[in-house]
Amino acid sequence: MAIEQQVMGFDSVGLRTKEVEAWVTKTAGQLGPVSFRIGDRNIQPFHVAPWFDEPLNDPPCIRVLRGDFFCMPFGGNPAPFGAEFHPIHGETANGDWQVTGSTGRSVKMELPTTIRPGRVTKEIEIRDGEHAIYSRHTVRETSGPMTFGHHAMLKCQTEGLVAMSPIGYGQVFPGQFENPVEGGYYALRQGARFDALDAVPALDGTTADLSRYPAREGFEDCVIVYSERGGDFAWAAVTFPAEGYVWFSLKDPRVLTGTVLWHSNGGRHYAPWRGRHRRVLGVEDVTATMLGLAGSVAENEASREGYTTHVVLDPGRPLVVNTIMGIAEIPEGFDHVQSISKAEGGVRMISRSGKSVDAALDADWLYGNGDELHDHS
Repeated sequence: MAIEQQVMGFDSVGLRTKEVEAWVTKTAGQLGPVSFRIGDRNIQPFHVAPWFDEPLNDPPCIRVLRGDFFCMPFGGNPAPFGAEFHPIHGETANGDWQVTGSTGRSVKMELPTTIRPGRVTKEIEIRDGEHAIYSRHTVRETSGPMTFGHHAMLKCQTEGLVAMSPIGYGQVFPGQFENPVEGGYYALRQGARFDALDAVPALDGTTADLSRYPAREGFEDCVIVYSERGGDFAWAAVTFPAEGYVWFSLKDPRVLTGTVLWHSNGGRHYAPWRGRHRRVLGVEDVTATMLGLAGSVAENEASREGYTTHVVLDPGRPLVVNTIMGIAEIPEGFDHVQSISKAEGGVRMISRSGKSVDAALDADWLYGNGDELHDHS
């Protein structure tokens, strides 16, 4: 049974089980808000921008800003790609999605793209007995070089302990991420390389610990991490000890090669941010760089290291992008996630302190469409 109503300023389609309530906006196709129910608690890990009820002239991507959304091409896209001028995070993050199916536990939406003609299908599903969200995007009827990714955003009301699959390559945004003349400020050293989240070079000569957030109040920063190759899947996780849960995301690293971490903590003082967008952590699984489509297709530092930063789309072969995001209740003493691996009926997360927790889900779903998931590089 379809569930539709206006939620936090925008017409949305709902999904509901005993464990999860989620909404997807028709404008920009953004997932949020989302509530996970554990016992008598409602846990809402995802961020919704504070201006959702304000009249703005910004792109829909910014006006709607919430939860998670699919970007194609990923990034600000400051430079044109040939004759193509893509908006921030692409048409998929700004267009009006058409609902083609809705059951109350799943929703299917479609968006035709016009800047690069094609068609994108969005499928989001929740299941009884699980605290997980399955998200699939299928790109059809288009060709040429392209970047893409997800843009999940967490609100960190208390300290989050950030962990990821083993890092193969990490880099701070290689240019000026914010301009102080325009009221934007950043703290990390431009283009700095790193191989551990807790030792990232900062502008003041110190090292920043990105494994704990919120941090660096008054600044806006962005880094990208490419996972080591191998394993069943790649993952990111943020543990909230004070709130008693861990949030996690799972991906196929052959499809989504990198993860962007966006630290938004009051560093933007221009509209609509106005210094009020704080304690937000983006955990954004991508195949891209942070330089937009043109910069990701051109040779770049990550591609020289052997990491895929774009794909070449084939109209005869759909690109399928799958992710799973969810939460799990944690025991006392559970800290940074050390590993996530398949377990009977789901996945098992083990913390650095040796505590473990299981989450019920179908990890094999990440590979549900076989060869369509691979070899688009």
